Amino acid sequence: MNIHAVLHEAQTALAEFLSPSEAKLEAQLLLQHVLKVNRAWLISHKDDSLQPNIYKAFQAFINRRQTGEPIAYILGHREFYGLNLKVTPDTLIPRPDTETLVDAALAKIPQNQPRKILDLGTGTGAIALAIAKHRPQAIVTATDASQAALDIAIENAKNLEIPNVRFVLSDWFSALSNEKFDVIVSNPPYIEQNDTHLKQGDLRFEPVFALASGKDGLRDICKIVAQAPQHLNPHGWLMLEHGYNQAENAATLLKQAGFSEISHEQDLAGINRVTLGKSCS
Repeated sequence: MNIHAVLHEAQTALAEFLSPSEAKLEAQLLLQHVLKVNRAWLISHKDDSLQPNIYKAFQAFINRRQTGEPIAYILGHREFYGLNLKVTPDTLIPRPDTETLVDAALAKIPQNQPRKILDLGTGTGAIALAIAKHRPQAIVTATDASQAALDIAIENAKNLEIPNVRFVLSDWFSALSNEKFDVIVSNPPYIEQNDTHLKQGDLRFEPVFALASGKDGLRDICKIVAQAPQHLNPHGWLMLEHGYNQAENAATLLKQAGFSEISHEQDLAGINRVTLGKSCS
């Protein structure tokens, strides 16, 4: 079979649970991955025949995708804020909505001025590395309670040659002693532990400890908000990503903890995805 026929066959298989456009894109991405070529090469060589071993490897990837395994885990990488990040089942898959949090942070971090930034629960390092890349004078600390996730973040920093990030094994603030920061950001677990979405789609394959957070989904957000004031410099900012229906609760928690200038940032769908507040002390 030639490349065109193989792609058509794969698109048909993937279209059983994806939209036609998604099926086409994912089939191309998976074949590019097997062949180690770019999209332009794939298009210009559509009449080329595939070797049996290549076809077999491609079919194995399609079969994995048909089981629901996220394409990011199959490919082993995901693009986030212009960075190509390694991902594994030890980490959450970076999502476009989280770029809202990076935008909010960059708006509060001056260009070409030293600032101390903290990213809690860094996972792949997506947020920390995006901030560090765009604010090279900032010193970014990235923590995670999972050594396996932290190892991936460290590898991503090395591969991307982003030097101004240090990585610390820490359950939220536990290993940070009395350190203080100008901006603290976090995309913590915020899904209710019994939410049916945890058993659907990509979430079935992602680490549940990085997704679910107690009965109401707010357990970790509460912990972070309660401890953040003692780790913020005067007039520092705390910024939290949260669920589509948690903005009001997040704002209330920030207000109760003494934060001011509380506001929300919307994601691409117009949903309040990030809540931020300014430390008064």
